[in-house]
Amino acid sequence: MDLDPLERLLGERACERLILDFVHRLDLGEPSSVADLFTEDGSWAWPAGERLVEGREALGEYFGSRPADRLSRRLMSNVIVTVTSPDTATAVSYFSTYRVDGHGGGFVPAEPPVQVGHYEDAFRRTDGRWLLETRVLHLAFAGPTPKVS
Repeated sequence: MDLDPLERLLGERACERLILDFVHRLDLGEPSSVADLFTEDGSWAWPAGERLVEGREALGEYFGSRPADRLSRRLMSNVIVTVTSPDTATAVSYFSTYRVDGHGGGFVPAEPPVQVGHYEDAFRRTDGRWLLETRVLHLAFAGPTPKVS
């Protein structure tokens, strides 16, 4: 489909922003607010973990249930957004997750990431606002979340 170059660029940037806002809210914001980035019927899936969370309310509960003493930082890279129509887009992006539980403050010694993988996303523009419709997590490398003492 031929889109106006500016419309394509604006769609790409809006979707890139959602990808980054997602991890920012998990790491530095209010994790349950991640649900606001999804459509009402949006979903998050982790096929290898046999998890599927559907609907904005369920997403808020799921992401809001992370442990209060969890310290995490996610690094996003290799983001490729493809605008497929004026109101739809897809993306693939890589992530690395550094995470510990039991954090009470201060620095944590650097260790390798506990997860490295990629997301496959579908976006839909609703009422002029781009939102995640589906997010699927694929892990290439994974290990347990360490607990600091």
